[in-house]
Amino acid sequence: MKRATLRDIAQALGVTVATVSRALKDYPDISIATKQLVLAAAERLHYAPHPMAVKLRQKSYRVVGVVVPDIVHPFFSDVISGIIEVAEGQGYHVLLSQSNESFEKEIRVTQMLHATGMDGLLVCLSNETATVDHLRALQDYDLPVVLFDKISADLDASSVVTDDFQGAYDAVTHLLAQGCTRVAHLKGPPNPENTRKRFAGYQAALAAHGLPFRPEYVVECHDVSHAEGLAFTRQLLALPEPPDGIFAVSDSVAIGALTALREEGRRVPADVAVVGFSDWAVCQLVEPQVSSVAQPGYEIGRQATELLLREIQQLRDDQPLEHSRTVLGATLRVRGSSQRLVTDEGSRAVLRSAAPQLPTAASA
Repeated sequence: MKRATLRDIAQALGVTVATVSRALKDYPDISIATKQLVLAAAERLHYAPHPMAVKLRQKSYRVVGVVVPDIVHPFFSDVISGIIEVAEGQGYHVLLSQSNESFEKEIRVTQMLHATGMDGLLVCLSNETATVDHLRALQDYDLPVVLFDKISADLDASSVVTDDFQGAYDAVTHLLAQGCTRVAHLKGPPNPENTRKRFAGYQAALAAHGLPFRPEYVVECHDVSHAEGLAFTRQLLALPEPPDGIFAVSDSVAIGALTALREEGRRVPADVAVVGFSDWAVCQLVEPQVSSVAQPGYEIGRQATELLLREIQQLRDDQPLEHSRTVLGATLRVRGSSQRLVTDEGSRAVLRSAAPQLPTAASA
């Protein structure tokens, strides 16, 4: 027979897991009636604390597990730096692994980290991850799990993310303010919540400025790569009405778009303006420099780790976990790839003739 969990009892009664946990521990803030309902449901469902969960609560490894899609990715490098600073500052070691954007590998590495021994887990979901049963199973062992950047609303867990919707909205609004009227979106894969929010921000900005949504201007990336940015931009340029602005889901895709525009002889930003997302250092090393929405990666890592350590301590103190969702601001960094307009004593002019030009493929 499958062992019932706190979650099973909570779902049967229509209450939170925290309420069930507090009722079973006879907390005074839970009514006698609720305690009686919880105890009856626990008996009916044959609930018993999992021996491994009890053992984990009693044992401290002083280890935090971390799973990211790509360790060498500039954004995740910043996140990892924030994680390590907070964890080591509190006397914890960090075990780091990567999923390579694979759901199956994400399952394997989380199970490996659990078997190795850790006090809690920080996870950025892979692009392929559509279900989170593997993480829910770890929570059933009383292992705290905190998500960051790419998260799932299906997991009852703390999380730290960038305001992806607002960042995308600001990026597209900026392109429209530069005179663009046909803005394309090189979007991310369908599973990650952050890419869905960026797509929603793109759509909302168009609607707010009275522009119709045109499906032919949206192309979905699978790998979120430079190669896809290049290939899909060529595809967009072949349309009868090609876009005059591109909002890319990431900087690698944006730089791929710049490559395609250069090869096709388009001027940037005069003919096509481009904005990326994340604000990698490389954005300032290409010509023209790439406008991008900056994500506070280091701060995401710091705050996610602080949340995890708080939940670890709550378990040590035999307290129910208190989850929280943190949304950090995103900042648009405007550079040469999108800046067309200037203010001159209150007037604004489009500087198409003076816009920086990318060399053609023949002269590159």
